[in-house]
Amino acid sequence: MDDRVISNHELKEDTFEGTIRPDSIDEYIGQSEVKDNLNVFIKAAKMREEALDHVLLYGPPGLGKTTLAYIIANEMESNIKTTSGPSIEKSGDLAAVLSTLEPGDVLFIDEIHRMPRYIEEILYSAMEDFTLDIIVGNDGSSRNIRIDLPPFTLVGATTRAGDLTGPLRDRFGIMAKLNFYTEDELKQIILRTSRVLECVIEENAAIELARRSRGTPRIANRLFKRVRDYALVMGNGNIDLKITKIALDKLKVDEFGLDETDYNLLKSIIEKFNGGPVGIDALASSIGEEVTTIEDVYEPYLLQNGFLKRTSRGRMVTEKAYEHLKIARQESIFE
Repeated sequence: MDDRVISNHELKEDTFEGTIRPDSIDEYIGQSEVKDNLNVFIKAAKMREEALDHVLLYGPPGLGKTTLAYIIANEMESNIKTTSGPSIEKSGDLAAVLSTLEPGDVLFIDEIHRMPRYIEEILYSAMEDFTLDIIVGNDGSSRNIRIDLPPFTLVGATTRAGDLTGPLRDRFGIMAKLNFYTEDELKQIILRTSRVLECVIEENAAIELARRSRGTPRIANRLFKRVRDYALVMGNGNIDLKITKIALDKLKVDEFGLDETDYNLLKSIIEKFNGGPVGIDALASSIGEEVTTIEDVYEPYLLQNGFLKRTSRGRMVTEKAYEHLKIARQESIFE
């Protein structure tokens, strides 16, 4: 489990996210295109007095997929039921969740790509026809039961849209990709968090925090919380630029938002594989991490910001990475 402070995966300490979560589309900062489209689709569904089409939200962790699911339920004036792909292990688990839905409810399935394939197939008719066909009993006395379901909206969230089967993906009427946030959007989120938590932060400190938050609101809010601790212990509780820089330096989060884990990954490619290219399996073994962790957690931001690139032969570090790490570059045999 990746428990570093700038992990974009949810940690136990992120329970405070629920208290700062916006309730409406108007309050939601960033993802303008996604927000505008959802606003139209929600208004149209309410005008027709129908359930909203099923929604698939995809993109790197920590960008607000869960928050958007709750906002959809709020805007549709309906209840939300939540579960996750890994927790639905058998057809009875899915039936138990679906049978509790009321007309217009939102069912949020996080990590939907990790749902077993045979559960996916049961979900098809539930999404398309609002019916649930399940087999009960053992081989000798099994029988098929059909359950009629009320119209509902399934909101699925995934970091790996490519892992979803085509038939499941096709049943989502609305697909929305969430992208990394700009520094200005993150600054606005940090300022909003400071107001909700009643902790004063100077604008230049908010800008510094935004710069080091890897384009991810979850990380921005987590770093805000840690810097707030330093401000309380080392100052008067208000967050200024000086205390922000001290706190982030103590947390070993540099000016680009990179930490020791990022440095280890980049240095491993440079020192063990002459800068690359290196296959993902070999890279994972060299730093003792899972392939999926590298692909979901480490790589997206490094790729987005030009420290790493993918080629047909594998991963390679860039000139920017050499300069940032202050390592002299040796010529690769592939260049």
